[in-house]
Amino acid sequence: MSPEPARLTLRDAVALGVLHGPAELLPVSSSGHVTLVPWLARWEYAGVEPELRKAFEVALHAGTAAALLVALHGEVGAAARGFDRRRATLVALSFLPPAAAGWALERPIEQRLGTPATIAAGLLIGSLAMALADRRGPVGRSREEAGWRDALALGLAQAAALMPGVSRNGATLAAARARGFDREDANALSRHVALPIILGASVLKGTRLRRRGLPREVQRAFAAGMGASFASTLASTWLIGQVERDRSLAPYAAYRVALAGLVIRRLWQDRGR
Repeated sequence: MSPEPARLTLRDAVALGVLHGPAELLPVSSSGHVTLVPWLARWEYAGVEPELRKAFEVALHAGTAAALLVALHGEVGAAARGFDRRRATLVALSFLPPAAAGWALERPIEQRLGTPATIAAGLLIGSLAMALADRRGPVGRSREEAGWRDALALGLAQAAALMPGVSRNGATLAAARARGFDREDANALSRHVALPIILGASVLKGTRLRRRGLPREVQRAFAAGMGASFASTLASTWLIGQVERDRSLAPYAAYRVALAGLVIRRLWQDRGR
């Protein structure tokens, strides 16, 4: 008799929704945490069928995106009112590289990346980029000075962040710091270029999910996870200011290295069994 397949429980859905909000706002990789925390803690979610887990992550991102639109409505409105050719270039060139990479490499990324080992590698790679950019990058530039080269650098950073563990937030912060933007302006640029990608990916994958259909038995868990992600993001928006005020990205890089170390240790232990 074959074992009963793992289920997406209501408890796991809510817990991951609560986790997703702050993890998305910090440069630590929300997608990496949604995979690693259940795996390290041996939750039932870690054994859920991969396609269902990917669909659930879309729901979590949708909840976060909706919360960011609510929480940052003033900032988003100001950016929309001041939308000009320079900002259009910034949005376009920061959007196209990850969109093109996602379209061309979506299936290989889903099939070959996203395992605990590859997420640990992404955490380490992103940590190194963050630490080097924040330490060595010149300062003094304002977000209003961002040009097409800066937009392209941010877009390439977002494309690199398609590897789970790298972190979209961390990669764009590293790129902006390396291009010479002060921390507050680097954070603003990171938010401004990330939101269109999060929204675009949520709409695209949400449309696919709707066409494919969602099993009736997980609809409640999906709704609960999305709601928890929305609420936790709203409750965690103060973290945006915390990242801007921090003197360095080094503490976040150190946390990521420690998490990668836990993963490597667990993989080594499992290998020896």
